[in-house]
Amino acid sequence: MKTTPLGLPWPYPRWIAHRGAGRLAPENTLAAFRVGAAHSYRMFECDVKLSADGVPFLLHDDTLERTTNADEALGAGLSAVAADHPWGTLSLLDAGSWHSNAFAGEPLPTFEAIARYCRRNGFDLNIEIKPTPGTEHHTGQVVARHAARLWHGAEVPPLLTSFEVPALEGALQAQPELPRGLLLENLWDGWLETAQRLGCQAVVCDYTLWDAETVAQAKSAGLRTLSYTVNDEAAAQKLSDLGTDGIITDRVELFSPM
Repeated sequence: MKTTPLGLPWPYPRWIAHRGAGRLAPENTLAAFRVGAAHSYRMFECDVKLSADGVPFLLHDDTLERTTNADEALGAGLSAVAADHPWGTLSLLDAGSWHSNAFAGEPLPTFEAIARYCRRNGFDLNIEIKPTPGTEHHTGQVVARHAARLWHGAEVPPLLTSFEVPALEGALQAQPELPRGLLLENLWDGWLETAQRLGCQAVVCDYTLWDAETVAQAKSAGLRTLSYTVNDEAAAQKLSDLGTDGIITDRVELFSPM
């Protein structure tokens, strides 16, 4: 088996459910993970950021309006920025009704709750470190420390990824033994050298960026090649033909991970 630059085998499945279950359930909730698991997925991607009092929890956006009832629950005049609120406030929000009535009342989950669910069920996790602007390095440190604690003794650690280089620098500084991946929405100058400097094991690209040349560049540097967000069969087949290592998808009902 090929190994990463740190000498670790690549232990993760090829198919990864985006934000828990893609679009079938409210993203980044425990309900979404359960729906993804019901479709036989064994690895999940989620977004983790910090509350005002430093609790890591799942949310993609910097603000709360799109995926919670914050407008109604917090009242007029209060900040919609998630990081401005303590976990005690965030934990009371409804993060399911925006999706459908079937998920009404679903709360935002803590990172710890998701970790315990994954570990108890033998699931793997790709944690996207999603810092509020201005907190990149600190968020990377905190999320990595919690990940190391929550996966202590686990055979397969979580994969930490981020678009934010300072967040990955923080994770590297705090817990260098945890695997890391650089997220890319374009191939900016120095992307490969940056991934190597950060001791990354993977590069996770917008799937349209992978071709024979870019895959060869990454693999020649000892890096695994993952893609987001792949929702049609033709794109998935192309990535398979290129020999890439992982596919993140919303279409858990379309692609069988088995």
